[in-house]
Amino acid sequence: MQKTPKFRSYEGSDIEWVDTSQVDTGSTYRVVDLFAGAGGLSLGFGMAGYEPVLAVEADADAYATYANNFPGTRLHTGLIEDLSEYDLLALFPGAPPDVICGGPPCQSHSTAGKRDPADPRGHLYQEFLRVAGILRPHFLVMENVPGLLSIEQGGRIQRILDGLAGIGYPDGSVMMLESAEFGVPQMRRRLFIVANRYGRPNPRPLPLLSRRRFIPVECAINDLKGRPRDPATNHEWTRHTSEMEMRLARVAPGETLYDGYSGSWRRLRIGLPSPTIKHNNGAPHIHYELPRTISAREMARLQSFPDSFRFSGEMASAMVQVGNAVPPLLAKAIGLALRPSLEAISGVSPGQPGPPPIAASRREERGS
Repeated sequence: MQKTPKFRSYEGSDIEWVDTSQVDTGSTYRVVDLFAGAGGLSLGFGMAGYEPVLAVEADADAYATYANNFPGTRLHTGLIEDLSEYDLLALFPGAPPDVICGGPPCQSHSTAGKRDPADPRGHLYQEFLRVAGILRPHFLVMENVPGLLSIEQGGRIQRILDGLAGIGYPDGSVMMLESAEFGVPQMRRRLFIVANRYGRPNPRPLPLLSRRRFIPVECAINDLKGRPRDPATNHEWTRHTSEMEMRLARVAPGETLYDGYSGSWRRLRIGLPSPTIKHNNGAPHIHYELPRTISAREMARLQSFPDSFRFSGEMASAMVQVGNAVPPLLAKAIGLALRPSLEAISGVSPGQPGPPPIAASRREERGS
């Protein structure tokens, strides 16, 4: 009899709170990043002592960004639907990866969008489940926007949890994390579903910072305000007419240029973290001091990407990649929180095999 999945909130008693400041990163664990984008999750897990061994990304510019910044990671370009069971099992013939993470496209879940339940992008979580069911890692980490909780009156997230149960992960935990609590100079709440196949409590990182210690915007980007445009470092911003610059100069801190545009054209405020960073078609937030919107590099700083991390493509594409990314420092906290459980599960050898993967039906189809 299949175990009925339980909807676990981040306030539940079956969450294991982990002080990530005390976690050792001595052992290396292997992580697969689905819907990888530019690689925010991979970078953060890498900071936590993981090795990204496979990434999947369909967008050409994001793929190029990932390839340039993670030269040792195997990449699959194109649709995740085209990555067959046969291919996946061939990539991991022995031990499965320790963790599969990923953020299926969130446009149909976001409260800033149309929230169309029929949007095919909103059902790509099924591909996440398919890959996870084939590879069967120790832990799964799915990231999305908070709006996933309310779409279809909670029906969408329940289907995800039911799907996890169907592939052997019956106790998925739903956690809402605030990026600023983990050193990101930005207020960015994100929803994570964490699941394991051992019946263990799912780890949740304890906040590192209280609200009064959040990192303000000027600590992250003040040194960039006098620098000229530089495409090589992604320090480019939308070109404004003189009239537009005058209009931007009149926007007060915390206010927006246009009524109804709460997610863009908002002037940053000194002393506070940035509001959530979005690309907004080249119209992200207004600089706290200058009469212009912030640059792609300033966006990346506010997302906690290091300057050494370069984004491929034109400025507009770089902004999309930055705005869609998981803040690396937030991903690092998740990765660190998982490590004590992985050590308990894996023992001395982090990559030891778990139960065998599901039957390779496509091998038979191909006559292999």
